[in-house]
Amino acid sequence: MFDLIIKGGTLPNGTINDIGIVGDRIAAIESLNGVAATTIIDATGDLVSPPFVDPHFHMDATLSYGIPRINGSGTLLEGIALWGELKQIVTIEDMIERGLKYCDWAASMGLLAIRSHVDVCDDRLLGAQAMLELREQVKDYIDLQLVAFPQDGFYRDPKAKANTLRALDMGIDIVGGIPHFERTMVDGTASVRELCEIAANRGLMIDLHCDETDDPHSRHVETLAAETIRCGLQGRAAGSHLTSMHSMDNYYVSKLLPLMAEAELAAIPNPLINITLQGRHDTFPKRRGLTRVKEMQSHGITVGWGQDCTLDPWYSLGTADMLDVAFMGLHVAQMTHPEEMQRCFTMITEDNAKILNLSDYGLKVGATASVVVLDAGNPIEAIRLRPDRLCVVSKGKVIAQKARNNSQLSLKNRPKDTHRRHNPSYGIAH
Repeated sequence: MFDLIIKGGTLPNGTINDIGIVGDRIAAIESLNGVAATTIIDATGDLVSPPFVDPHFHMDATLSYGIPRINGSGTLLEGIALWGELKQIVTIEDMIERGLKYCDWAASMGLLAIRSHVDVCDDRLLGAQAMLELREQVKDYIDLQLVAFPQDGFYRDPKAKANTLRALDMGIDIVGGIPHFERTMVDGTASVRELCEIAANRGLMIDLHCDETDDPHSRHVETLAAETIRCGLQGRAAGSHLTSMHSMDNYYVSKLLPLMAEAELAAIPNPLINITLQGRHDTFPKRRGLTRVKEMQSHGITVGWGQDCTLDPWYSLGTADMLDVAFMGLHVAQMTHPEEMQRCFTMITEDNAKILNLSDYGLKVGATASVVVLDAGNPIEAIRLRPDRLCVVSKGKVIAQKARNNSQLSLKNRPKDTHRRHNPSYGIAH
């Protein structure tokens, strides 16, 4: 007797199978014809996927677009300055309210694990307090990892170091940093070294905003890789953005990539934001800043697509849909071979789960019973269509459902189209 059976779905590897769930665990992946269950969901012809995972987000700033003003220049630096204005007037209650709205939206899209960077350059640590409370409120349906992020520079802000340590003491999960925003390259290098030591001493993961610049001489990822090895952080370290690699000398990169692979350093490009913020000082040719995704993957480096922002000081759009992120990443990284397009789907599911060290993730017996049913036939079609999420199961419970949209074009001799872009207005059942 199962609590829930998802019948006849097509798994990302192309096989068709039933998934049986007991409690909050996947108990069977096999034919379950004639087997009883409290609830049966017919997924015949639909893609059944593990949940989407976002390895890079800013939950404390999300849905704040236009407060107190918009980012007129569209640059990273104005976004940081604007966030500095916003965090002087924001409240804990406001951040929690916006975070809850976003998490409900994300869950309806099948996005059930998020790593969020939390600004700690505020002596009140309002963001840390708010995000810790948010993590508690959404834990039944979303796994929220929090990064102690000294947005204004670990050394550049005179109180950032103490506040970072305080935030970690409060229960923030991961060590963050932003070495390219320090006043000098020397300070940036020193910050990477000390932050890696903090992570190692506390037994934590580390995820640094690293080289988010068009400057090809910003090479803090090299230090991050070397310090990861020195401190024994292999498999627990990530570099986010890495946009300077887009402009680096090819010979230097040929030395850098093997070092990153040796360090088991993960890379998190954020295509929607990287191509929007980078290249703002260029005329033409105009760079787009996305890091060297396929080259890193060819060296065995785990690369995962991140969303970064939704309706905040840095980005005026966003949907909480990781398929939008993969769709954009596919285009900018020119990953158009069928195997590469399939890999883009893996990047927002299994690869991102690996970056977050989600040990109980995936479609396998014994894993956490979190599953998404999509109105698509396979992963490539899912990226192409960004279809409706017909059902979202989180930790064994159905938290969102949407009736299949079978509307058809009425024009004569036009092909039927049963797929429609998602409408994220349907609710979450807590």
